[in-house]
Amino acid sequence: MSYPRRIYLLAHYLSAHHLLAHYLSAHHLSGHFPVGPHDRETTMTLKERITDDMKNAMRAKDAARLSTIRLVLAAIKQREVDERRDMTDADVLSILGKMVKQRRDSITQFEAGKRPDLVAIEKAELDVLATYQPQPLPTAEIEVRIAAAIVATGGAGPAGMGRVMAELKPLLAGRADMTAVAALVKAKLAS
Repeated sequence: MSYPRRIYLLAHYLSAHHLLAHYLSAHHLSGHFPVGPHDRETTMTLKERITDDMKNAMRAKDAARLSTIRLVLAAIKQREVDERRDMTDADVLSILGKMVKQRRDSITQFEAGKRPDLVAIEKAELDVLATYQPQPLPTAEIEVRIAAAIVATGGAGPAGMGRVMAELKPLLAGRADMTAVAALVKAKLAS
């Protein structure tokens, strides 16, 4: 049996990626081709990672985590249907940011209403959502970026707040609480 015929038969048993790696190694060609599960995770999108975590939560029978992850995936799917396109990592982070803000608002409302049971549920959901968000920026770095945005936009006084925030939003979205950033901008522009 010829080598190309063996390659053809192997295609039924191996994925195309494994087949390519096998062919190249047989011919002593160089190149790294991720074929293991550890390699796949580095190229996963955020949506794929969330889906993978949902499967792991199902296997672990972690009902609370599974419920929150399903809410995230439902929000992602809803936005994909509304916009008729696949979500990028930036889009998913935007969705997660909105969900985190909703949870924080709910916690405030439930604490005011003396509902510790609902506060605990919201905090648990917030903990799950936080695992998918990037590390928050330190306050010192946020202040440096605010100062740079004020200089770049020439913002002065309360009238310049909109321009400064428009400059900062793409830089800090998902990495800082924009309500706190707005308060810092307002204080800097007032002084």
